[in-house]
Amino acid sequence: MDSPATSVGMCFEHPDFYVIHKPVGMPMHDDALGVIHAVRALTGEQQLYLCHRLDTVTSGCLLIARNASAAAQLSGLFAGRDIQKYYLAILSGKPAKKQGTIAGDMKNRRRGQHVLMKTRENPAVTQFFSYHRAETGRIALVKPLTGKTHQIRVAMKSLGAPILGDTLYGGQEADRVYLHAWQLHFCYNGEDFSITCTPEEGSRFVSEAFSGWLAEQPDNRSLPWPSFTLPEIKSR
Repeated sequence: MDSPATSVGMCFEHPDFYVIHKPVGMPMHDDALGVIHAVRALTGEQQLYLCHRLDTVTSGCLLIARNASAAAQLSGLFAGRDIQKYYLAILSGKPAKKQGTIAGDMKNRRRGQHVLMKTRENPAVTQFFSYHRAETGRIALVKPLTGKTHQIRVAMKSLGAPILGDTLYGGQEADRVYLHAWQLHFCYNGEDFSITCTPEEGSRFVSEAFSGWLAEQPDNRSLPWPSFTLPEIKSR
């Protein structure tokens, strides 16, 4: 098995931050096996700061600040919903609708599961488009407008199409959980950044059919995403 330092990939370097390619299975908070330990080993830098998180089973773009000032600013962008995030998923089945918005409060359940509620006091909000290709199965392009734990996984389950490999939420077994943080778009200190991490793990993600579909996609920001008015941001 690769060590954490060799399994982490570098997507983008800036004097104030890195965007790394987090591999499947790497936890966020673990002194020996976690993300910060791996990036320290890769870069030689000790003062690194997490600005957001990905589930252990999720791969892809993860932004790491290189100083405390940048950490505060970038964390504020995430908290203020000023960073656009796009994910790729392959689903276990056909969702109840081809595109739209899933919104609702989330509640913790047993065994680490979360459930989507009908109430919207402080909702998780997830938007998506789904596409079907015979060679890959059902693909979802997902744009979370909020950042709740397991948000995308719960949203897809609520549509009757859990993510492939996500057995916690009823997905079919596979060689990985097919959820990948694909792109980040944001403005930092007056400069616009668009950063992409292409999937590198999972037989379906690395197949020619999936790569071909990905190459055909337009700029995500140009798609007709549904309009949705988010409630006022509440303190945690």
